[in-house]
Amino acid sequence: MTSPGIVVEGVRRAFGEVQAVRSVTLRASAGRVTGLVGPNGSGKTTLLLMLASLLAPDAGTIRIGGVDPVTDPHAARALIGWMPDALGAWNSLTSRETLVVTARLYGMPKADAAARAEVLLAEVGLMPLADAPAKVLSRGQKQRLGLARALVHDPQVLLLDEPASGLDPQARIDLRVLLRRLAAEGRTVLVSSHILSELEEVVDDAVFLLAGETVDPGRVAAASRRARTWRVRLAGAEASVAAPQVAVALRIDAAAAVVDRRDVLVAFDSDETAASALRELIAAGLPVAEFAAAQGSLEHTFLDLGSGVPPQAPPSPALPPTDLPTGPTSEGASE
Repeated sequence: MTSPGIVVEGVRRAFGEVQAVRSVTLRASAGRVTGLVGPNGSGKTTLLLMLASLLAPDAGTIRIGGVDPVTDPHAARALIGWMPDALGAWNSLTSRETLVVTARLYGMPKADAAARAEVLLAEVGLMPLADAPAKVLSRGQKQRLGLARALVHDPQVLLLDEPASGLDPQARIDLRVLLRRLAAEGRTVLVSSHILSELEEVVDDAVFLLAGETVDPGRVAAASRRARTWRVRLAGAEASVAAPQVAVALRIDAAAAVVDRRDVLVAFDSDETAASALRELIAAGLPVAEFAAAQGSLEHTFLDLGSGVPPQAPPSPALPPTDLPTGPTSEGASE
């Protein structure tokens, strides 16, 4: 059984009369990637700030690798690699200098800091820009630099808020591979993202937040089991032509086979029912070119939990003052 790297029990946090986090209880295990899923305003960023020891909870307890970030923030920060959604950069420093300075702020000897910077620049694909000032980096390149800074002291717990924001498709693939490797090395990885298709590819577990509260696991399980829509595409046939053929083969009402651009949409109440339907389509001699869920399980579960729309990219939050070596926030070009 994997040990919990993050344990949160009954945590609450308010800002004046606004209850940002009402009741959050979760566990994120070492050696696994845990996704934090919720709409705007659900409390994800506030929770991450508390986990990073940048905000104190009004009630409840937090443990990071067994350490209380409220009573012993320095010990907690030694364990944490924190990547906020908009970390910014020191504009006058190069990417290499940024990482060296960050490592030095964590107490690393100069030679070790320089060596660590080289490793991380290669890891996140910034070696060609190692000596470019941070002010010329695009949004996605600054995200990669932010991830490198989060990793500079070899943390055991990673808190990543929208790490894929601004990344191009190849960089997102590289990020997924890196996160899976970091988890395989025994680290605890907690990722918040509004891009549910990206989370789907990388997470082992998911925690859902709605209105500042963690959703009961039983409710999540029930939502994930409800009927979802699948896409069917027949080779060489327009969807308007394929829809009645699909309906006849599956012995369903014609109205249940819905045309959506090039595809036919059909709802099935379980994965097993969908697998059986695929066998029936093939047995009927239909040239099935594509048969796939229209939504990933995370998005399907999220929508069923009641928000009705996928979460959208949140605005970059203003961070409170901190003595963590993060550097000043700055504006940069966007990809």
